[in-house]
Formats: sequence, structure tokens, C-alpha cells
Amino acid sequence: MSFSAKSGAWLSSRVPRFWWWRPWQQLSCAAAGPAWSYFGGSRPRAILDMSYSRHFLDFQGSSIPSSMKKLVVTKLSQNFREAVTLQQDSPVPLPGDGDLLVRNRFVGINASDINYSAGRYDPSVKPPFDIGFEGVGDVVALGLSASASYTVGQAVAYVKAGSFAEYTVVPAKQAIPLPSVKPEFLTLMLSGATAYISLKELGNLSEGKKVLVTAAAGGTGQFAVQLAKAAKCHVIGTCSSDEKGGFLKSIGCDCTINYKTENVESVLRKEYPEGVDVVYESVGGKMFDLALDSLATKGCLIIIGFIAGYQNPTGLQPIKAELLPAKLLKKSASIRGFFLNHYLSEYKVALKDLLKMYERGDLFCEVDFGDMSPEGKFIGLESVFRAVDYMYMGKNIGKIVVELPHSVNSKL
Repeated sequence: MSFSAKSGAWLSSRVPRFWWWRPWQQLSCAAAGPAWSYFGGSRPRAILDMSYSRHFLDFQGSSIPSSMKKLVVTKLSQNFREAVTLQQDSPVPLPGDGDLLVRNRFVGINASDINYSAGRYDPSVKPPFDIGFEGVGDVVALGLSASASYTVGQAVAYVKAGSFAEYTVVPAKQAIPLPSVKPEFLTLMLSGATAYISLKELGNLSEGKKVLVTAAAGGTGQFAVQLAKAAKCHVIGTCSSDEKGGFLKSIGCDCTINYKTENVESVLRKEYPEGVDVVYESVGGKMFDLALDSLATKGCLIIIGFIAGYQNPTGLQPIKAELLPAKLLKKSASIRGFFLNHYLSEYKVALKDLLKMYERGDLFCEVDFGDMSPEGKFIGLESVFRAVDYMYMGKNIGKIVVELPHSVNSKL
């Protein structure tokens, strides 16, 4: 007897929608063998649901609490500390039929977290609302439909608002299955995908082109450098310290410019008198002007952000916009904006390729846990505030990641 949609409907009308899973128990029928053999011979997937109790067991037998910590935007402000509140006793969310409940192990810090807390992306959304864009963790509960593709205990990554929490409900169709829970995978979700898709769709890279990456040692800059090198381009990276310059050299950067000690404009004019072909720009303000002036004939400047303006009330720093038409016309140059949300159709293919590159050893994913910060490593949701400050001080090398430890108190 095969398990069809019709027989499934019959079954669901006679048994609970969810059931407890206990690793020490097996569904069986003494006379006729395992009960699951009657439905195609495949064992049912492990499913958990929190609707029966305020407390329940996860796949390791540890108690999942009824409440959790999470960060919530309670006031719109470009000052992250003023905008965001750590809530200590928020209910652990319930996964729906097509959802996963993910216990977050690592969450990523992004420059745009401040834009989100300031309400710049969607002014119609009013506080309170959850914050944090990306996470990596374990599936500890899931709905019946979601169990067709995922199991309890599986490692997943996701991009979804609300990752700054101990537990997050993620639609199964939005989750990315992973071989293990590693922070390196988190670096690819937004930072890596932004570099990959923007350079592929807008950069028109080819061998010998000169590519300038601003804030090159940052979370997304590190990938722009490596992907441009993979395309056999000549890569120039700006950074704020000799230590960062050394890191950039180690991942293939041909020329580094420390803007704290060197004049970026002078170096570019001297070393690249004919200009650069592509600029991957994330700083804004004066750096944008310098990058624009450095474009070669038919060059392209890709704007993926303007972090220099995110903490300002206006969100922008002045640029020499009145000269922009003449500058572009003179060089037949172009400026392209890139916002990842507008390229989601390319996302899964990009992420799949990035994961393959990482697994082959062709892509290096630098993670910065803040070990060298004054108060030490970023551990726990309380440290997200420090991590955001650390990023805006320009201290990080690679992607800033916060670890969320979970104690396991076995009940077995």
C-alpha cells in the first residue's frame, strides 16, 4: 500500500497534527511490525510541537524553555542603543505547519541593522518589531509539512528579520540546509551573496579589469576581493590599518591603500592614471567622490551601501552631486545601485555556488568574534550592542558574528 495524498488526508483526520518525538521510543506494532511500514515502508520524520506544553524536549533531550531573550526595536533611531531593547522573557514562538523552530547558534551583524532600527527600509512599520537579519542554528521543532524536507537536529541557515533572538521561527522554504553549524556559513548569507550577485549582474568582470573595493577588509568587502580575483581581475582595496592591509594581501588583493595614513586620491592617480574599471563601494561620502573621480572610461561604480551616513539623522553625507552628470558623460561611465532584495531570484544559485567554493577551499570566510575588542568576544544577545559599535568604529576584519551559547541540561 503506497502513501498517497488521499490516504494522507484520511490519516490526518484521525491522528493529531503533531506528535511528540522521543529518541528512546519507536513506533511499532507487535504483531505486524513497525506501524510506519503500512505507509510505504518509510519511517516517519521526527516532529516536535510546542502547542501541548509550556516545556518540551528537543532532539538532545534538553529542556526548551517557554520564554527566551530577544532584541526588539522599541523606538525608531539611528542610534542602535537607543532604538533597541533586550527583552528577557519573550515567549518562545510556535512553528506553524510549514515552519521550522531554529535555536540560533550564531547571528550576523550588518551595517544595515542601524537602517532597520531607524525605520529607513519601511517607514510604515512601527515599533515594536524584531531585528536581526541572519542566523545559523539547529532545528529543534517543526511542523508536519516542513518535515517533508527537514528533520529535528538539522543545521540550517536563514535570512529573515528576527534573528537577534534565542529562537526564531523560519519558513521551511526560506531555510538553507547545512552540513554543520559553523559561523563561516553565516558570512555567505548576506555579505557573500551581495558581493557575488552584484559583481556578476552589474560588474561585467573579465580578465585584466581593475577593480577597486572600498572597506575591503569588511564583511562583504572580503568576498568582493576574492571574487574579483577569481575572475582574474587586478584588485585594489582600501582599509584603515596595516593589519587589515596584511589580511587583504593574504586573500589576493594586488594593492592595498590605508586611508588613515595614505592619500587615496593621490595613490589612485599615480598608480592607475587611466582609472579603474569597476568600483565596489560601500562607504559613501568623501570615499564615494574619490571613487567616482577614479573611474576609467566606460567604468562602473556599484553602490552596495554608504555606511559613513548610517548613523546620521539624515542617513546621508553630502556628495558632489552637482558635478555628477558631467563626470559621467565625460567618461561614458555609470553608477549602479544594488539592493539584495531586488535580486532574490538569483539568491539560491549564488549561495549554492558560494558554498561549493568554500567547501573546495576556493573561498576564505573570515569571521570576527570581537576577541580583540576591549570587553572580549561577542557572546550572547547582550553583546550585539557592542558588536554594532565595534563595526562602526571600523575595527572588524571580516564578518562580525555573535555566538549564542545554549546550555544543555539532559533529561534522559
